Amino acid sequence: MVMDLSERPRYRATQQNVPARAVVCRAGFVEGTVRPDQIPTLRSLFPQMTCQNVGSTWPDHTASRFDILIVEVDAQAPHDVEAALHRLKSQPRSLRTVIFLRDADVASTRVLAQQGAADVLPMPVSDASLALCFERLLSREGSDRRPGQVVALLKAGGGVGATSLGVQAARILAASAADAHKICFADLDLQFGAAALYFDLAEALSVSDCFNVGNDLAEARLASALATDRSGVHVLAAPQEPTALDALTPQLTGALIGGLRRDFALTILDLPSVWTPWTNAALQLSDRIVMVTRPSVGHVHLVRRQLSVFSLQKLDMLPLTLVCNFATAAAGLPLKTAERSIGRPFDIVVPEDAKVMGAATDQGLRLADVRRGTKLEKAVALVADALAQDAFADLPTVRV
Repeated sequence: MVMDLSERPRYRATQQNVPARAVVCRAGFVEGTVRPDQIPTLRSLFPQMTCQNVGSTWPDHTASRFDILIVEVDAQAPHDVEAALHRLKSQPRSLRTVIFLRDADVASTRVLAQQGAADVLPMPVSDASLALCFERLLSREGSDRRPGQVVALLKAGGGVGATSLGVQAARILAASAADAHKICFADLDLQFGAAALYFDLAEALSVSDCFNVGNDLAEARLASALATDRSGVHVLAAPQEPTALDALTPQLTGALIGGLRRDFALTILDLPSVWTPWTNAALQLSDRIVMVTRPSVGHVHLVRRQLSVFSLQKLDMLPLTLVCNFATAAAGLPLKTAERSIGRPFDIVVPEDAKVMGAATDQGLRLADVRRGTKLEKAVALVADALAQDAFADLPTVRV
């Protein structure tokens, strides 16, 4: 029996709250996703929306025809998922794509959602799930603000300088973004985090201050609570005292990232070098990963182990930028040898310049304030690009 959604109080209230007006939303669906008997119900619940069959396959050109597109993807067919990811990346941002996922699994659902799907619904899709999906999408109508991006800054071993690179990269991004307050640096290294010191912030809200808020973190207004450095970057500091790694949980991590994603265009998560359930959850919720290492036998071995864990956790589907820091001609391990051992090249090589980086870190300054135009500054700018990618595409930029 097909459930009549209009008989449910929730949906009847939704329908009554929608004023009669001209069509403001056009929905297209691939044949086989929305049943013919569901269309009249959807039209009655959402009179501002039209529904149209677009054929048996995902159409190539939909930007001018539809606001919402419903398609089907088979999670157990790798080529089907890859094709969907390619289309999501290339589609216009005005188009919201809802994916009906056959044989759904967590990894496919996550990567499709992170790469731009407006919603991912496991098949078979119930009438209630479909109606709630449209209700969520239409409630966002008129809002051009998309959720912010979250990038994980990961250390392949200790002493690789990831935090210093991340802090300086955030400052470079703040100098070029029209609204620096759209950037957050969250230091989640509970035991040895020092980002607040590098930002020259003696007093800053820390992760431990967030523990008592619990899952309400997803609704907390973090943008107004976090301290900002002189460049305008918001900073969530590590605890002032070493804190047990299990003080954070996957649930609390998810709530925190949800709040950060809502309040900031870009959040940089500075993670510890150890694997825990909550760090795994943070990586799973990230849009991409920037991993920093250095040219030594031990650190290259750790990179290989990290990449192996990525594969086991299905994190290898996330975009990864591999950064080699402290590169010098006299490095203990030649770069080519390190790359052969890892099985892939470094994406960014950062030269060692202990004098400039040390002065910037000790004084809470930008690299350019210490010495402008160094090779180090240019390399860190590449790290900034890798961290941000298109996070600020909706915001204007300023010349620096």
